[in-house]
Amino acid sequence: MELLFEKDGLPAFPLSRSLAHEYGGKLGFDTSRVYANFVSSLDGVVALENINNSSLLISGNNEPDRFVMGLLRACADAVLIGAGTLRASPRSLWTAEAIYPDGAAGFAELRGSIGRSGPPQLVVLTTRGELDPHHPAFEAGALILTTESGAKKLVDSVPSASTVVALSGGHDLDLVDVMARVRSDGHELVLAEGGPTVIGGLLKRGLLDEIFLTISPILAGRGEDRDRPGLVEGAELLPDATISGELLSLRKHGSYLFSRYAVA
Repeated sequence: MELLFEKDGLPAFPLSRSLAHEYGGKLGFDTSRVYANFVSSLDGVVALENINNSSLLISGNNEPDRFVMGLLRACADAVLIGAGTLRASPRSLWTAEAIYPDGAAGFAELRGSIGRSGPPQLVVLTTRGELDPHHPAFEAGALILTTESGAKKLVDSVPSASTVVALSGGHDLDLVDVMARVRSDGHELVLAEGGPTVIGGLLKRGLLDEIFLTISPILAGRGEDRDRPGLVEGAELLPDATISGELLSLRKHGSYLFSRYAVA
């Protein structure tokens, strides 16, 4: 990657020479941060309805984008996703080496150097409990945060490696309660990989600190009968709420742009 801009004084983790070379410089975080990672088409689409792993299609299966996804997972204590993201990725494991196997050794070295052992904790949010209990992520172990009705559907069906916790007696989950539960397990660096409704909820509640956004040169288009969401869904911000980003870094690889923003 070619570094185009980086704000002075950003935190830096001890990246190996190979990771630093591939990323084009340093990467690190202060403690207790929630950061999101997305790839968007040139016309602002981040997901394609009824297409599994649509982010890979939007990115053109771009290798540097998969590397960045792996690097951000390698830094995280926990990876937070919604039920829709899980259903759209029926065989996925949200680990660094799963998305970018060539970086496995460097990712493991990085996690060891910052005091993290094993993969990040996968946290899955579902209000209705409508999840496939045979998803391989549940065999690997996940924390499922849901409502009381959702817990009743899942508690006896998911593998013992996973934990089901009811956070609400109603029909919705409060993301403040979600983050409190995640923090109570000691997870300080939380990577949110969506989907857009989760990101919208985090922004609306003032819980998201940073966004890593890859801009793909691919155009997705929108028809009248297809749901092709943008980065933020389920939360109307303007005109009542003004949330803006401060550019922290910008990289490029070919016609792809890799941005990092602080959210204020």
